[in-house]
Amino acid sequence: MLRRKPDFAEKDLGEEDLGEKELGENMAHGVSTIVLFLVLGTSTVSQAQQQELPVSEVAPGIFVHIGETALMNRENEGAIANVGFVIGDDAVAVIDTGGSAAEGRQLLAAIRARTEKPIRYVINTHGHPDHVFGNAAFVHDGTVFVGHKNLPRALATRGQFYLDGFRRTMGDELIDEVRIVPPTLLVEDTLKLDLGSRTLSLKAWPAAHSDNDLTVSDELTKTLFAGDLVFVAHIPVVDGSLKGWLAAFDELGNLAARRVVPGHGPVSDWPAALADERRYLEKLASDVRALIADGKPITVAADTAAASEKSRWQLFEDYNARNATAAFSEIEWE
Repeated sequence: MLRRKPDFAEKDLGEEDLGEKELGENMAHGVSTIVLFLVLGTSTVSQAQQQELPVSEVAPGIFVHIGETALMNRENEGAIANVGFVIGDDAVAVIDTGGSAAEGRQLLAAIRARTEKPIRYVINTHGHPDHVFGNAAFVHDGTVFVGHKNLPRALATRGQFYLDGFRRTMGDELIDEVRIVPPTLLVEDTLKLDLGSRTLSLKAWPAAHSDNDLTVSDELTKTLFAGDLVFVAHIPVVDGSLKGWLAAFDELGNLAARRVVPGHGPVSDWPAALADERRYLEKLASDVRALIADGKPITVAADTAAASEKSRWQLFEDYNARNATAAFSEIEWE
């Protein structure tokens, strides 16, 4: 469009009816048009660079993006986990950053569209890639990364493995931007973070979904960010201890909250949101124990344990056999 000549050049310059005044006006119009096109083009590029992650305000000052129920891939840019942020009077806390630096930047844009307050904390509920690969977008002066006391070790042990593995499904462009950012503020038991007239209560859990699970409770609105200790609709994934997860349910359910932001699935009432997950994990454990008692091998457990739950969960085929194998390996030594 910038190749179009200004209007004055479209006439025969030999025409006697084109006076100096008209010529000057048309030249100015042409230059103005070019400038306008350049400004609009720059604005479009800027908007593309600052694309916001869609978020909903689930309680006053609590914003959440619900991830796609899918496996991480190039098309979804790893945006499969729930991420969010909390705005206090003085500062902001981010809770999980997503499955790529691209998603992290979009989350940052969503925050900046709502507040210019400093991002004081980035809290990772655990170390799985869909929750921490976006950390690089938040590495700024003064931002403190917070996690379970075991999270640095988990990231050091598995970080490169995750990068190599997801490069195959997400591609170089997305993975090249990812940085493994360990926490510098560690939670050994409980910790409170002040955002200004708003306190977040953090709790570190024994091995359950993983060995570095952390929950975050907003005391003002009674909103619980449970990370992957809670799955809704998406089948739970066992990567820590099935027995530990089952043992945590009573204490987990007693946390004072009105609603829960699970690691995957819709925001739900609390503690009712635990019911389906608890049933599935209990069924998985009981089926595996029965198979071990009957002398069945781990391959049979992978094929049959918790099969009755199949219709109740999304991504069942992707994770149930893995869950059964992990459960068998843990329970056979009881």
